[in-house]
Amino acid sequence: MDTTKYIFVTGGVLSSLGKGISCSSIGTLLQHAGLNVSLLKIDPYINVDPGTMSPLEHGEVFVTADGAETDLDIGHYERFLNVNLSRNNNFTTGQIYLSVIDKERKGEYLGKTIQIIPHITDEIKRRIKNVGRDCEVLIVELGGTVGDIEGMPYLEAMRQLKHELGANNVLSIHVTLVPYIRVADELKTKPTQHSVQELRRIGISPQIIIARSEFPLSKDTKEKIALACDVDSHSVISAEDASTIYKCPINFISEGILDPIAKSLYLQELYPDMQEWDLLVKKILSPTKSVQIGFVGKYLTLKESYKSLLEALVHAGANLDTKVEIIFINSEHIESAKLTNLQGILVPGGFGERGIEGKIAAIQYAREHSLPFLGICLGMQLALVEFARNVLNLPDCNSTEFSKRCQNPIVYMIEDFIDTEGNKQIRTHTSPLGGTMRLGEYECYIKADSKLAKIYNHQKVIKERHRHRYEANPKYRGSFEEKGLLVSGECNGLIEAIELDSHPFFIGVQFHPEFTSRLQNPNPVIVEFVKQAQRYK
Repeated sequence: MDTTKYIFVTGGVLSSLGKGISCSSIGTLLQHAGLNVSLLKIDPYINVDPGTMSPLEHGEVFVTADGAETDLDIGHYERFLNVNLSRNNNFTTGQIYLSVIDKERKGEYLGKTIQIIPHITDEIKRRIKNVGRDCEVLIVELGGTVGDIEGMPYLEAMRQLKHELGANNVLSIHVTLVPYIRVADELKTKPTQHSVQELRRIGISPQIIIARSEFPLSKDTKEKIALACDVDSHSVISAEDASTIYKCPINFISEGILDPIAKSLYLQELYPDMQEWDLLVKKILSPTKSVQIGFVGKYLTLKESYKSLLEALVHAGANLDTKVEIIFINSEHIESAKLTNLQGILVPGGFGERGIEGKIAAIQYAREHSLPFLGICLGMQLALVEFARNVLNLPDCNSTEFSKRCQNPIVYMIEDFIDTEGNKQIRTHTSPLGGTMRLGEYECYIKADSKLAKIYNHQKVIKERHRHRYEANPKYRGSFEEKGLLVSGECNGLIEAIELDSHPFFIGVQFHPEFTSRLQNPNPVIVEFVKQAQRYK
């Protein structure tokens, strides 16, 4: 293919319709049909990135291998396509304006008045085409809803790109809502009609409409939408609620979405091989085994805060033919009775002091009852604190994140490690708030003959992703290992993984294994955790 094909995906009526899943599903189908596909998410908010946003407001911050803090849809893209994306695959309005203003300050515009058109739209187009150079098909998702004032420059840039690249190389897909009005017992198409009218007023005419609904659309409803929105009836794709997001590509095939895509972009007929994918989906929907995992966290009112980890458990379950039933346990209100019927306890990452003692209590229960335990990031750090308090008899120990002046800092700021050890090999990032963080992919050297080595198929070095600013204090390593808590993974003197020698499965990792887990390639340590929980049952 000589020229990159671009698919622009917009949303109408309201947010949270599943544009990210729609983009991921289309990308998966094109990839399994043999095309080189990439995805790009545009976020219209003025934040430079979501790194400083509260998870209660924005949900999870996904971290790419090159250390970018991105929108959680990048995680969907990677999980569906089984690829590593980069910081170039997500940009925000904040980044666009920063770039343009920086160029203006350097005099690159030769004294011209800086305007939305052409300077902002040119920067948007430049970034889109930069990602498109390395693939055959680039799917571009615009966050928000058509009609939002912050999205207008992006829609104008998309309109311009169709003229610059040629109509045969640009496809517009609009994801919209067809609500079911229960009292009338009817699906209503008027919101979709108005949303498409708004797009056409801007100068964009979508060729495909993905209609989100509680129920499948009838032939008559599709024809009504097609007539009102000026698209072919076979280009109205019914996207009813699915029992799992991983069934969406299969549903899109049955709806015939690939035919109008191929026709609009002048592609050869597309025949994706989805046999393996379909088998995994069937194991998600109808597993032969089950297991109950206690998920101990503090953001449990909004599961989006733990999106990658919850999906990683789905991946592990699908590959083990096991339904992973997640029991959410609020770490601020831990009761031992809630832990008694579990087959495993998972303590995820997080920031802040709230709910910490509850997490420590859950870790102690798992250790003392030989219950499979996996601690991730903060979960590993708290496992060290719990062990130090109750096995090493250091009741005054803590993390300096929660107690600045504790006598035994089991966990401390990464700056303290670098300053104390003189280790300049640790690559860090300075956040806008002034804190130093480890972000992105790092090597982890695994101890031979450890449980972790077996989990990772005896690889000596693995690569996993990080997002944290506190580290385990290596000063206490000898004391931990004397009592059987082994350091099984490290990097330039930093403790990356621990495991309890006398326990069937008690593992903590400083990295985030969920960021590299995909449906067709689940993360090994999460798979082994679920497997051990199944054995415990």
